[in-house]
Amino acid sequence: MIRLACDYQEGCHPKILEKLVQTNLESTPGYGTDAYCESAKAKIREACGAPKADVFLLIGGTQTNSTVIRAILRPCEGVIAVESGHINGHEGGAIEMGGHKVLTIAPHDGKMVAEELDKYITDTLTAPSWDHAVIPAMVYISQATETGSVYTLAELEAISAVCRRHKMPLFIDGARLGYALASEGADMTLKDIARLADVFYIGGTKVGALLGEAVVFTNTALSKSFFTIMKQGGAVLAKGRLLGIQFDTLFTDNLYFEISRHAVAMAMKLKEAFKAKGYRFYSESPSNQQFVILENEKLAEIEKSVQVSHWCKVDDKHMAVRFCTSWATTEETIDRVIELL
Repeated sequence: MIRLACDYQEGCHPKILEKLVQTNLESTPGYGTDAYCESAKAKIREACGAPKADVFLLIGGTQTNSTVIRAILRPCEGVIAVESGHINGHEGGAIEMGGHKVLTIAPHDGKMVAEELDKYITDTLTAPSWDHAVIPAMVYISQATETGSVYTLAELEAISAVCRRHKMPLFIDGARLGYALASEGADMTLKDIARLADVFYIGGTKVGALLGEAVVFTNTALSKSFFTIMKQGGAVLAKGRLLGIQFDTLFTDNLYFEISRHAVAMAMKLKEAFKAKGYRFYSESPSNQQFVILENEKLAEIEKSVQVSHWCKVDDKHMAVRFCTSWATTEETIDRVIELL
């Protein structure tokens, strides 16, 4: 069975596994105070061009999103996201469980538009009895988005400017940040992300690690007591070096960026095959996620050999599905899928 349903179905990059085996019997301090974690954080700061940033290593995306949001917002405040945003539709209410409402605005190809964000904040905070409602106090976007689209540098700069004008922190979910940076036509860098966001994270779970996300606070005023808040939420790994070793490896010799480019190259090869064979797309994605509309009969035929994600029903005869490549997807795998198409 070929598995292209998501980008975390394999284990980890062989270099990470090799390093984990090499260091397995080493005795190190716990809770992320070991030399591997410190080395990983230093390399991440250097890659971000943010030498004074606070970096924390957490286990998974949902845990990271909920912990960051809970740490920054007061009890009466909510976080703004697009309706299709991950924290709104795919976190099982984790944000609400932490006591904060997700306040939604309409997406455009999965993305937030700065002008609409500005209008939403202004209208909400100037409405009669605004203080009787949940107060918008934080903005969340993901790069890449749920539908594989990628914000341009200009779009990110516009959203960041709105956030700073309204004195609201911008939080960028980077579960697939490597794939966004490597996407076709991408014009932003990791340093741009660090410059424009108050806090963001670099996804490892989907980009070569066994598990783990690296949270980067460039606005260090927001990271006060963050470790203790992590601890409260069960987000501190006692054997923290397991995270440090992985990110230290990913940020050695540009491995993180190289494997991200490979995943996108495989997705682009698949995308061109879809186009050549006349398939329709549910969304226009330059990243590792490709959303295609299939006839139900064709989908049933393909699923005998390929596992994909059912995204949404288009009509009674068609389904939008996601083909998702990863750092581990081989060219031979893509060639097999193209033959099936």
